[in-house]
Amino acid sequence: MICSLNLTVEEKNGRSYLKDVFVTPPFRVVPVGQHQSDQAAYLMIMSSSPGILSGDEYQIDIHVQERARLQLQSQSYQRLYNMENSATQHLEVQLEKGSSFFYVPHPVVPHENSFFTSINKVYLEDDCELLMSEIITCGRKHHGEVFKYRHFQNLTEIYHHERLIMKDNVLLQPAMMPLTSTGLLEEYTHQGTLIYLHTKGYSVNEVIEHFFSSVSLEQDVIFGISALQQKGFVLRILGHGGEQLYNCFQKVQHYLWELQGDLITLKI
Repeated sequence: MICSLNLTVEEKNGRSYLKDVFVTPPFRVVPVGQHQSDQAAYLMIMSSSPGILSGDEYQIDIHVQERARLQLQSQSYQRLYNMENSATQHLEVQLEKGSSFFYVPHPVVPHENSFFTSINKVYLEDDCELLMSEIITCGRKHHGEVFKYRHFQNLTEIYHHERLIMKDNVLLQPAMMPLTSTGLLEEYTHQGTLIYLHTKGYSVNEVIEHFFSSVSLEQDVIFGISALQQKGFVLRILGHGGEQLYNCFQKVQHYLWELQGDLITLKI
């Protein structure tokens, strides 16, 4: 089934709001920022489907207009059900000058025999800020399904003025890759990737040092932070539980969101 979601966020008089939205089943978009102190847009993608099924094609298009700020949230863990064939998701994000887009979705749970490919393309103009993450679990571990899925791929491409500035490709095929061997996941069962990047003027070196210290406090994980040629970094982390990795990424998001909000206030 082809499922579509298109939304546009606009800024007016310092407040960001949902200007336009179009969805087909099973999608729904709900504002969730009623208790937030800033003027950004907080939206949650909800779904009436229990998960992604064989043959599903998800198409998500997000447009953040000039100076608007959007923090997108997910409803719950994303389940990839047993599939005879495959399923795909295409996410395209357009950020106009001075806009921000942050998205830390819940972990993905691939069931036995699932085959899923996700392609993300982000187009930035000047003075933009982007944070995106994904967490992939081993499957339904408590049901004995550990790395029983066939294929999981998450490909992300980020462009600045139509020039590719960052590409990340996570590809996991348990039947072809010895994921528990040395040099791959080893004894860990959950993997997370967080990408932060901006086209503003300030350095991220101090931010990287801050997160290296703060993430080091997490128990039973291993992680690394790589600076990008563009102003940004990639945080990869391995652990044993999706909730721990999700909470860790939420802390990173909160710190950077508040930091950018303070910078905007200083400009005003």
